[in-house]
Amino acid sequence: MTCVRRIRLDLAYDGTQFSGWAAQSGQRTVEGVLTEALATVLREDVRLTVAGRTDAGVHAAGQVAHFDCSADAWLALPGRSDRAPADALIDRLHGIMTRGGAPPKSSDVVVHRAEEVSRDFDARFAAIGRSYRYRITDLSAGGFDPLTRHCRWWVREHLAADAMQAAADYLIGEWDFAALCKPREGATTIRRLLTCAVTRSEAGIEIDLAADAFCHSMVRSIVGCLVEVGRGKKSPDWMGEVLARKDRSLAAAVAPAHGLTLTAVRYPPPEQWAARQEATRQVRTSAAGRGSAD
Repeated sequence: MTCVRRIRLDLAYDGTQFSGWAAQSGQRTVEGVLTEALATVLREDVRLTVAGRTDAGVHAAGQVAHFDCSADAWLALPGRSDRAPADALIDRLHGIMTRGGAPPKSSDVVVHRAEEVSRDFDARFAAIGRSYRYRITDLSAGGFDPLTRHCRWWVREHLAADAMQAAADYLIGEWDFAALCKPREGATTIRRLLTCAVTRSEAGIEIDLAADAFCHSMVRSIVGCLVEVGRGKKSPDWMGEVLARKDRSLAAAVAPAHGLTLTAVRYPPPEQWAARQEATRQVRTSAAGRGSAD
């Protein structure tokens, strides 16, 4: 019997009251809340690895994380019941995280699924793609709904969605997104953007983005630029110029965090997890050696 078990978690959270994902001393974070709950349930400390380290105020509908725990702790979860350990874990986490919730019996973090996986799985390094959605309500939507104020950016102007899409088209492909990323030492800004779709709905505008990975603040920087185009302050081809010049000072201000949601993380089949993990780690190591930024 394997002494250590690796567990994948699929979860969602309302980022409004969190100072981001990553644990920080004196701050309420998603990682901090979930790690504390897991330690209570498992009766041992665990360390979480996450697919996307979201910033303060950013939400997630399809976040993925993993942790390792002892086989004894995992197998003890059902107690005397005939439930599977994964089902017992979800139920017990829900019970802990809804205590004292506001509204009562609710939580701003929900674990939807738990699954035992092989050690080849890594929530961060085995991922092959991440998807985000940014939501905007503008004057063309016909009104602002106070029930959406925590998940939509209210822009008190009419935005031209067609112009925004024309600007977004300049970003598709593999580029150096240095102008649209917050620098991080030892990380690359080269990314492959697969999708950047601007659509209008009754509620306003939705911007859906998918890439192999996103560097820090990349999505919100892109959205900030697209909104400048939508306002008519910049032409669509300005987006291409910003990208080509790789100068962050030329880009617009980043969009507010609360309009952004991590919607999905994609992984290859299990037999490809180890190879994907190794390939991703090699890219990150190479970037660190070059001293590039993320």
